[in-house]
Amino acid sequence: MPEIRPEGLRWRLSDQGGDEGRLFTDFAPERHVGVGEYRGLEFIHVEAVRVLNRVPASSRMPFRWTINAYRGCSHACCYCFARPTHAHLGLDTGKDFESKIVVKVNAIERVRAELASSRWRREAVAMGTNTDPYQLGEGRYHLTRGIVQSLADARNDFSILTKSTLVLRDLELLVWAAKRCSVRLAFSIGTLDQQVAQLTEPGAPPPKRRLAALERVRAAGLSCGVLVAPVIPGLSDAEDQIASVVSAVRAAGATSVHVIPLHLRPGVREHYFGWLEEHRPDLSALHRERFGRRSEQRPAIRQRLGALAASDRTEPDGAHRQPPPRRRVANTGALEQLPLF
Repeated sequence: MPEIRPEGLRWRLSDQGGDEGRLFTDFAPERHVGVGEYRGLEFIHVEAVRVLNRVPASSRMPFRWTINAYRGCSHACCYCFARPTHAHLGLDTGKDFESKIVVKVNAIERVRAELASSRWRREAVAMGTNTDPYQLGEGRYHLTRGIVQSLADARNDFSILTKSTLVLRDLELLVWAAKRCSVRLAFSIGTLDQQVAQLTEPGAPPPKRRLAALERVRAAGLSCGVLVAPVIPGLSDAEDQIASVVSAVRAAGATSVHVIPLHLRPGVREHYFGWLEEHRPDLSALHRERFGRRSEQRPAIRQRLGALAASDRTEPDGAHRQPPPRRRVANTGALEQLPLF
């Protein structure tokens, strides 16, 4: 396979220099073109300097440490907040993000070394906070599986957020891990409308398959919540649409449900509005009115959506309440992160 020259990727964080800013070792990255089920993807092999990454203290995230074995994501979600991370590597946030997947091939050995360090304080670790740890490439590289094994061996608490049914491959391992440490899983299921899902997250498994996976995870005795996210103006924000998702995931056994509106950070916003103009130009005016110049929508939707999640409960006899008359929710709130710990 042709080799990517080291200067073809940025090797340091854009705003840092010196060893502290290094992302990868001097190992020359190799380009592997996907075939078969991986056709259309390119896997760029790199060796990470470290894989346990500290979340900035200024972040609103409820966790302090993350692991991301991959950069880029084959789910190709049009709204993905991780798209700007590809720009740090000199790759584009559009097609490159969806098809050029950076694989940290030494992730398992690095996490084992870092967990064994005397400086490590056995803090909880979150996965799926950047790109999906069970995206398509995981079927080839098994890095997430090795990381889960390593965390469990070290009895280190962890959580996983995913859209992928590939997590079921590791179900037995996750059940074993939960006997050694705290393991919390969550699925992202933003809609049950397959047409909307195919349009906005074309590389992810269909929502109904995620529901079935949720049932299997819960049947195995594992804690598993759901993010109904993101709720997209004009596509998935009708109250009956939201109520149907909440009702379905509760029936499937979700241990928590959080409904989260669309949030567009700089870098993501530009890509998303370009995507919108190409695929749903009829919704462009609505989105521009909702967002203006902001990353977040006007402040009220988080409480409104939270109320929808709280009000949709399964009745004692197993019957579900009827969804309310179809009405659009004004998506106007701030991003809320699922409390994975």
